[in-house]
Amino acid sequence: MSDVLILGYHGISERWSCDLAVRPGCFEWQLGLLREWGYEGVTFERAMTDPPPGRCVAITFDDAYRSVIELALPIMRGFGMPGTVFVPTDYTGSERAMCWAGIDRWLGTADEGELMPMSWDELGQLADARWEIGSHTCSHPHLTRIDRERLVAELEQSRTRCEEQLGRPSRTIAYPYGDVDHRVIETTKQAGYSAGASIVPVPVRPFSVFNWPRTGVYLGDEERRFRFKITPRGRMLHASDAWQRLTRARAAMRRRTPVERTDWLA
Repeated sequence: MSDVLILGYHGISERWSCDLAVRPGCFEWQLGLLREWGYEGVTFERAMTDPPPGRCVAITFDDAYRSVIELALPIMRGFGMPGTVFVPTDYTGSERAMCWAGIDRWLGTADEGELMPMSWDELGQLADARWEIGSHTCSHPHLTRIDRERLVAELEQSRTRCEEQLGRPSRTIAYPYGDVDHRVIETTKQAGYSAGASIVPVPVRPFSVFNWPRTGVYLGDEERRFRFKITPRGRMLHASDAWQRLTRARAAMRRRTPVERTDWLA
């Protein structure tokens, strides 16, 4: 029987103060701990469709930030671990900063460069290094809020674009913002995907290969917190109905108070 752990990262950065950016030294320590605990690195698709016996972990990255190939790849190569990158295809290769709700506040700042996407050539280098390249839609919308015509286009066109540019299958997707419902799941299946990644807390049940609850890893996840998040108990707590109710209550409180919202982290 396999213990399947799916981690959700975004960017890797020495200086970016965004919660999405994990420090390289912290990332290296996290991978070292996973190796110490006996986790074998696999791609997201393999973890969903053919997990090896024992403990396996899929290190996934949403948004395809350039920092992934510049900083994450060398560290992961040192541990012999592959990764999975989920690509918002409207931005890939554009050489312009990515921009959507949550990260748009960094435009025009000294950290705007952190928002740069990888090129198709860079994603090809990752694919050649046994990494998996999946879809993160075309434009990174809230999928539950768009009509069916656009939903189908976001799912199908992004997968087709990845396959055409990289010359290999692209069969998995991460839902932007972790925003998914039963309609999105059914349309994802119809679009030809083999698996879909959400993020805890997951908005719909039951969990499945098309609605898999990744454990998000963020800037504040230092040693003690990270250790707990990756334990079976920690994963069960974060995926529980009680945790989801607490998360919704905290989000409602943030909307009533003048503090920065962080419910866009996925």
